[in-house]
Amino acid sequence: MNLFLDTSSLFKMYHSEDGTQELLAILSNDNITKIFLSELTKIEFTSTIWKKLRTKEFTELQRKSVCNSFESDFVSYDFIEVDKNITTIAKDLIDKYGKQGLRTLDSIQLATAISLKSECELFITTDKLLHNFFLQESLPVL
Repeated sequence: MNLFLDTSSLFKMYHSEDGTQELLAILSNDNITKIFLSELTKIEFTSTIWKKLRTKEFTELQRKSVCNSFESDFVSYDFIEVDKNITTIAKDLIDKYGKQGLRTLDSIQLATAISLKSECELFITTDKLLHNFFLQESLPVL
């Protein structure tokens, strides 16, 4: 089984929070062959870590540890480049869902997911608004 994870769900693999146990249970499935991530996830993930440091949810040691763990796992993921096709789809999605609150970075995550529609059996996000857009685009979402 191939999965797509957005940053909100991926972060739960590296930092215990609500939903971490559920995600880890899914990822422990032996049938998972590929985990797809947007290249954007590298930026969003790093930004999330720095925010947690600024808000004192992380110490500097925790920030370095989580960052190093994620970077050492890069070989485990299939990163999808944010190319012209993805940005065109993202722009169209903003036009389609802008009134409903779709924002720039989520439109890129959603566009990446849509580009993988034929390759993935499950799309995972813990962002409630993005989850709704996944559903509207008929993506099998958890």
